[in-house]
Amino acid sequence: MFNFGRDRSIFTSLLAAAATACLLLSACSDSPRPTVSGASDLRVRLLTSAQYSNSISHIFGSDVSESVIPPLPPLPRKDGLLASGAAFVGLTSDQVSQIQQAATSIAAQVVDGNHRDYLVPCQPEARGKADDQCAETFVRETGRMLFRRPLEETRLADLVTVARRATEKTGDFYEGLALALETLLISPDFLFLIDKAEPDPNNPEAMRLDAYALASRLSFFLWNAAPDAELLDAAEAGDLHTEEGRALAVDRLMASPRLEVGMRAFFDDMLAFDDFESLAKDPIVYPNVTAKTLADAREQTLRTIVDHLLLQEADYRDLFTTRKTYMSMSLAALYGIPTQSGWAPYEFNEEDHRAGLLTHVSFLAANSHAVRSSPTLRGKAMRELLLCQHVPDPPPNVDFSTLEDAGDVSTARERLKVHNTNPSCAGCHLITDPMGLALENFDGAGGYRDTENGAILDISGELDGVYFDDIQGLGVAMRNHPKLSACLVNRLYAYGTGGPVSLRYDRDILKQFEERFVSNEHRVPALLRDLSMSSAFSSIRMIQETGVAEVNAVDGSVSRASTRLLAGRQNPDLIQTQEEANR
Repeated sequence: MFNFGRDRSIFTSLLAAAATACLLLSACSDSPRPTVSGASDLRVRLLTSAQYSNSISHIFGSDVSESVIPPLPPLPRKDGLLASGAAFVGLTSDQVSQIQQAATSIAAQVVDGNHRDYLVPCQPEARGKADDQCAETFVRETGRMLFRRPLEETRLADLVTVARRATEKTGDFYEGLALALETLLISPDFLFLIDKAEPDPNNPEAMRLDAYALASRLSFFLWNAAPDAELLDAAEAGDLHTEEGRALAVDRLMASPRLEVGMRAFFDDMLAFDDFESLAKDPIVYPNVTAKTLADAREQTLRTIVDHLLLQEADYRDLFTTRKTYMSMSLAALYGIPTQSGWAPYEFNEEDHRAGLLTHVSFLAANSHAVRSSPTLRGKAMRELLLCQHVPDPPPNVDFSTLEDAGDVSTARERLKVHNTNPSCAGCHLITDPMGLALENFDGAGGYRDTENGAILDISGELDGVYFDDIQGLGVAMRNHPKLSACLVNRLYAYGTGGPVSLRYDRDILKQFEERFVSNEHRVPALLRDLSMSSAFSSIRMIQETGVAEVNAVDGSVSRASTRLLAGRQNPDLIQTQEEANR
């Protein structure tokens, strides 16, 4: 069915067009421009695996979504977020093949006997014959949802033509419909979030996202999924570019249960919980730690965050001091406490030595080695994940011999003291170890201990001039750190606008968001609404006119390449017909 010799070259050219669009947009964003505070670059970014799955689930149902593994590649972490790395990633030929296979599987299920009655909004006059009217109805509605904007009429006509000719060849209307759907699913217009800009009528010298691009930005920010039909209707009506219309849309998105899915995705990314996918502990050293334990540790922290921030609308900073959390039976064994089966709310008491996210097994185990704890990794994670401060990598010629040959020292504090006699190491360790050592009452799996190798642990420490004697003191120091709230604002703004912030252009607007976050008592829902409603969220940095023309040209070439792939994949004779239609 899939001719690699012919079709891979066509598909490669299609994806190359999308990649070219990314490069051109990046080049445009680097062009000379006015210093605009509170606007983002025009971006092209690949869907994440979760966004792909969520979009398929919302459009076709969870059973269809769960039947395929998301065919998208892992993302590089840029400025602390995988989501920002989506604007910097490409696709290999193997990944192209996986995308094709997933599209074929999804399309076949949508039109099969178990799904077509409620996913296809019409029935053909005769199953063995083409029905252009029904095919057009399906492609128009489904294409709008997948592309997150209406299909152009010429493209719609091309897809209907392909469905008709495939039906004529196969003798099955639904086979033809599946081919048209498959083409939608392999199109860059579905796989990539392509920002499209237009002049701002309220400011002729400025650019803004068009209504459909704004709908996608809002939906992927708050729901981590494509916009639903109601949000696309609001975009079509022009409501999203009015303050009242956008407010209604944002309030509806935030009132939806899907907001929890969106915020789980953000904090999972911000806390680098993707590391759990490859995390493992030595079963001899930590026999109670299984894959289920680690999965539950990740889930515990996300449940705690969602309850604290969204359900209780509590102060973000109190996540680092609260004793309230959730507990599963698997985790209870590691924490050394009794609990019931399933997930249940739980509150640590003072004797448990647990308070805040830093004492969760998720943070402690993820930032440790397979056989032991690591004050350095924990301190580095606190700096980079929570305070947005970069910790330099170790120098390439670092000598670990003093650490390995530390003799009979019993504790990590003593080992690191020996190691830090090396001047090339001391600088970085001074900004990670004083805070990481305060968590040494927890081993590499997050279990509590009073001693290490028989030696009483000293867990006093310091965080940027704030000294403390115990774990609770560390949590308070982190809670009150002046960079904690600023870091969250930075990450959320980058996550919402699709790429790393620019301190050159965004410093002032980020400061304004932070000030309003503080005035709103560090309530995250208020921050989400503030970001979503701001002009900064929909504004695009000024780019040269030639850059806009190039972007529009590339966008057209992406559409043409997608249509050409559709034509050539099933019938080489259609290539010329489709190219003539595009001209």
